[in-house]
Amino acid sequence: MIFLGLIVILAAVAVAVAVVLDNSGDAQMNLFGDEIPGITDQWHVFMAGAVVAIVFMAGVVIVALGLKRAIGMRRELRDLRDEHEESLQTLEMERRKLQQALAQARRGMDDPVPAQRVAPN
Repeated sequence: MIFLGLIVILAAVAVAVAVVLDNSGDAQMNLFGDEIPGITDQWHVFMAGAVVAIVFMAGVVIVALGLKRAIGMRRELRDLRDEHEESLQTLEMERRKLQQALAQARRGMDDPVPAQRVAPN
């Protein structure tokens, strides 16, 4: 994949250089009906397009990183919720066991212990 990416990059650079070298005439660029000052050659227009493309790609990267972070946070929150639920279930089971043990201990204390008879000598 890296090799394919490098080939695409080299092809894009070759096309860009060819466009810049072949178009050396005057140019103007309008934005919302107003002429943009400082753009007099076609390569200026091309460079403006390249800057817009770079800004667009930076935006795409920022969105992708934001989505990745949001998905990671959702996953972490879901895991924490599951862990919390398991803790609650474990604590509930322990509470029931302790209640049963306490009830058994109370029943044992309520039953009088039969006195031991001492045999006459």
